[in-house]
Amino acid sequence: MTRRVRRRYLALKIECKDQLQEKEVSDALWSAALRLFGEVGVSQAGLYLVHFDSENNNAVLRCSHTALPMIRAAVASITEIGDKPAAVHVLRVSGSLKALSRKLSPQH
Repeated sequence: MTRRVRRRYLALKIECKDQLQEKEVSDALWSAALRLFGEVGVSQAGLYLVHFDSENNNAVLRCSHTALPMIRAAVASITEIGDKPAAVHVLRVSGSLKALSRKLSPQH
């Protein structure tokens, strides 16, 4: 019997002066993870960009719970997105999207 894949969801804030596209953000996340951990590490991470808000430059990223430290390191290593200077910060980490949205709500 196989175990269910445990996932973690990361709320990201992207600081960039210019408007960003979802494809640029996704490419930057993937290339940072590939650069640090190679193809094997990224394949085990199960990296997926769930949501990107181009108005506020917020994103939600999904990964495997065992790969969370690797993905946090990859996110911290991003200095530019699409040839534009940028910084990416992890705001919150949660085990479900519902809990993540609850943690990010203004009442919390």
